[in-house]
Order: sequence, then C-alpha cells, then structure tokens
Amino acid sequence: MERLSRYIEIFLIATRLGFTSFGGPVAHLAYFQEEYVQRRKWLSDQMYADLIALCQFLPGPASSQVGISIGMLRGGLIGGLLAWIGFTLPSVLILTIFAWYVIQLDLADAVWIGALKVVAVAVVAHAVLNMGKKLAPDLPRIALLVGSATVLLLFPFATTQLVVIALAALIGAVYFKNIAKPNEAETVMTFSKKLGAISLSIFVALLALLPIINHFYNHIYIELFDIFYRVGSIVFGGGHVVLPLLERELVPSGLISEDMFLAGYGAAQAIPGPLFTFSSYLGTVIHGIPGMLVATIAIFLPSFLLIIGILPFWQQLRQMKYVGAALLGVNAAVVGILVAAFYHPIFTSGIMSELDFAVALLGFSLLQFWKRPAWLVVIIVVVVYILLSLFM
Repeated sequence: MERLSRYIEIFLIATRLGFTSFGGPVAHLAYFQEEYVQRRKWLSDQMYADLIALCQFLPGPASSQVGISIGMLRGGLIGGLLAWIGFTLPSVLILTIFAWYVIQLDLADAVWIGALKVVAVAVVAHAVLNMGKKLAPDLPRIALLVGSATVLLLFPFATTQLVVIALAALIGAVYFKNIAKPNEAETVMTFSKKLGAISLSIFVALLALLPIINHFYNHIYIELFDIFYRVGSIVFGGGHVVLPLLERELVPSGLISEDMFLAGYGAAQAIPGPLFTFSSYLGTVIHGIPGMLVATIAIFLPSFLLIIGILPFWQQLRQMKYVGAALLGVNAAVVGILVAAFYHPIFTSGIMSELDFAVALLGFSLLQFWKRPAWLVVIIVVVVYILLSLFM
C-alpha cells in the first residue's frame, strides 16, 4: 500500500508539473527545483545539481531526463515511468488535438502565445539567479559561469555546449580538488548495475540496427521509429536543437510539408511540458494516432535507456573526490549555459516591446520577492498581458 501511494504521488505531482511548466527546458528545471527540492525535499540541492550535470552530458531532453531520474530515485523504474508519463502526457494530448485542426487554425499571432513567452522570461531569470547563488558562490566559479555563457553566446552550437561542459569538468577536477568533498550516498538505487549495462547495450544495438532494418523492411512504423529514435539519441542541447534535425529528416522526404511542420513548431513553443512532444504532433500529422504513439515513444526511449544505464554507476562515481571536483566546475558551467539560453532564444524571442519587458518584470518580482508559486505567476502574467494588450 505504501508503494502504491508513492507511485500515485509521483504521477500526480508530475502531471501537475506537466500542465503548468511553461517556458522550455530551462524553466522546467526551475519548476522541478521548486517542487522536488524546496517543497518536497525528495533530494538535496547538491544531488539535484549533480543530476542536471549528468543529464547535460547525455543526449536527449535534459529536463525530461532530470524528471525521469527523480522519479526513479523516488520509486524505481516504475516511478521513473510514471514521472515521465505525468510530465509528458499533457503536452502530448494538446499537440495531438492541435494536429487534427492545424489546417483550420491560425494561432501564430495569438496574444496568449506572446504572454507565455513573457512568462518564460520571468521564470528563467528567477531560476538562473537562484541557481547562480548556490552553484557559483565564489570568484573562480563565477568566472567559469561567465566564460561558459560568453562562449555559448558567441558560438551557439550543440557541440559547443559539450566542449564547454568537458572543459569545465577538467578545470574543476584540477582547481577544485581541495575544496570538493566526497558526496554521501543520499539515495538507494532500486535497480542493479547489471540492468544498467543491459540498458546501455540495448541503446547501442537499437541505434546501430534500426537503420539496417528500415533499409530492408519499408514500413511507415519502422521508418518513423528509426527517424525519431535516431534523433532522440544524438540531440545535445535540448528541445530547441531537435526541431531543425527533425525538419531535415521529415520535410525533404515528403513525410510532412514545411507549412504543417512550422504550424506545429509555433504551437510547441506555447504549451507546457517538454518540447520533444513536438514529435507527437508530427506523428499524428504523418500517420494518425498510431504514428503519434510510435514517434513519441521512439524519441523518448533513448533517454530512458541512458538514464537506466548511467544512474546505477552515478552514485559510486559522485563519491569520488575528483568526480566531485569536476562536478563543481560542471555545475557552474551549467548555470552559464542557462544564462546563454536565457538570452537566446528566451529573452530575444519573448521581449519585443516595452509591454513585454514590464510584464516580465512583474512576473519576476512575484517569483523573487513575493515568493508566489510558479503556476500562479503564469496565470497572473497571462491575464495581465492580455488585458494590457487590449488597451495598447
């Protein structure tokens, strides 16, 4: 009964976050921190920061991977699955329904889309400030933060992010080894290293074999699974990076028109939950509900396999002194990555006028100084933005 109660709790909390987490992957990490770390105390600030660092190393949607990891730490494999279903299901449903009406609807210039972009600015600014205070508390780590943000702003590529993280880990291992302390194991894994090794083997096998199978068996489901699994396996840098990769895979091949693709892109920017659920829209447009299921499962499956494969070893690794020192550097660099993401695309696409900036400042103030919950700030900012837009 206690285990069932825990599963229900994981699912309900993740579902609520799925309905209220606007603003993309950077904002999702802020919502997770508020809910899982500050309010629920399921894990410490340090453990949460380490999970973010781990997921930044892995391909796939970092925020979804962090949510899956927290679910697994709380309730094992079933807990991870329930956390993913809860967080992902709302946006899957919204985008699937939208796919059926995309030809008739024209929401590109809707006022509420602009309002949600402004919400994202406020939420991410709040997250960056709070995480910066905790993860870059001294001058060396502030320098890493600023350097990482500068490099990523000047060279905004997914490979740049990998290089920045790797360099930050190396610098941390060398310069922070005297201040790093081995981390105590805070949680007990409910699955084994053997299962982790099997999961990593399945990940590699699918990545290698699916293109071969697709070549010999020309079937729409196999083709979709191959495309979305491959993209989910190689994307570094979060949901915004997956969009151009999918466009190159789907539009030239004629599976979907460019107009239909861009219509879904606009909708995906304005809904809560992970941006990777854009795959649900694409799958629905290409081949209905079966296509939606294949595309959604395929693009998220690599994340599950990688998390199951890495987490059993992560607890042991994070207790090593040099690993702890490297993580100090990586954590500071992660905040720099968030700063770069805050500027582009969040700030540059969200703040287009004095009204946008003023309402974003209102949202930030409600979060930072009045300590209002993020879901309430979303409602207040959207309502205020729409009302002011009517008179300006």
